[in-house]
Amino acid sequence: MGIVAKLKCEFSTCRNENLLRISLGIIYTWFGILKFLPEQSPAETLAKDTLYLLSLALVPAHISYFLLALLETCIGILLIINVSRKLVLWLATFHIVCTFAPVFIFTSQVFVKPFVPTLTGQYIIKNLVLFAVILVIKGISKRSALN
Repeated sequence: MGIVAKLKCEFSTCRNENLLRISLGIIYTWFGILKFLPEQSPAETLAKDTLYLLSLALVPAHISYFLLALLETCIGILLIINVSRKLVLWLATFHIVCTFAPVFIFTSQVFVKPFVPTLTGQYIIKNLVLFAVILVIKGISKRSALN
């Protein structure tokens, strides 16, 4: 690959990574802020119920939900301003993996019947795309660090 083609590829990869990172940051910030507003997130009840069970009923639902809102908002803002990228991507990975817990804990709220998700189920399944974006950003970041 010639030097011009290589530079063009590196520029395109950098621009695409920024686009993915900022888009993901906007989604996290938006969904996080919604959680600070009572009854504005469509998944509020399910999230509270899931957090309550995952905390083994040790943390009241309203506190864990507030912490979730704070976590999502912080992840979003830090992604947008590109600070502490490695830590933020690990937090985002942990968060996204946890968003799949209701699939196993509250199956009846996630699926009408096998492979037919409810609207809430669709809300959860779309996180596969966000998870893929996180993995792509991690991969680009690792490649950049090696060069």
